[in-house]
Amino acid sequence: MSDSPLNPAPSSHARVVLLSGPSGSGKSSLAARTGLPVLQLDDFYKDGDDPTLPQFEDGSGTDWDSPLSWHREQALDAIRSVIGNGRADVPVYSIPDNGRVGTRTFELSEAPGFIAEGIFAAELVEQCRAEGLLGDAICLRNRPLTTAWRRFRRDVREGRKSVPYLLRRGWRLMRAEAGIVGRQVDLGAVACGGAEAERRVRAVAALRPESIEAMAVAPS
Repeated sequence: MSDSPLNPAPSSHARVVLLSGPSGSGKSSLAARTGLPVLQLDDFYKDGDDPTLPQFEDGSGTDWDSPLSWHREQALDAIRSVIGNGRADVPVYSIPDNGRVGTRTFELSEAPGFIAEGIFAAELVEQCRAEGLLGDAICLRNRPLTTAWRRFRRDVREGRKSVPYLLRRGWRLMRAEAGIVGRQVDLGAVACGGAEAERRVRAVAALRPESIEAMAVAPS
């Protein structure tokens, strides 16, 4: 998957900002505004025919909002590779196709840091902090109704799933949003709105090397 050794010592002063939040909270838009390289963690979803995918207890299908539907270790290894080597080969995932459709090379270039964004980003906070890779961990939050509307418009526009499926999922996620944010905070992310989240990202990008080193060993 990646060309890095396990647990490499960081070879640069760049650090990762883990950007989590409920689906539809605006993570991708915020990440794009910062101008930093963005690693899409949703590309590490499992393929639709993976026998380890979690299923709903009522038999209604796959629970794509469970972290068990995602390759955590592969995502973590990619972050290690970017910080250790400046690049990583990462998958390209198609949600309508329920699977990987290719690979691409993600490169840090001369950027002072990068964003790894996705609904499961907070799952990586503890390990990234322990390995000195972490710049900050943010959970982007809005009002649940705002998130639900943004999510529905995006998913319909991109043809991710059928409209009935999106409505059922949207209703379930809107009701669960407080718990989703709470879990991500428990995992080490700081919950905040868009303006504060963008300020925190830009602060990491502007840090001097010695400040980044100090931040890497202290909770955000």
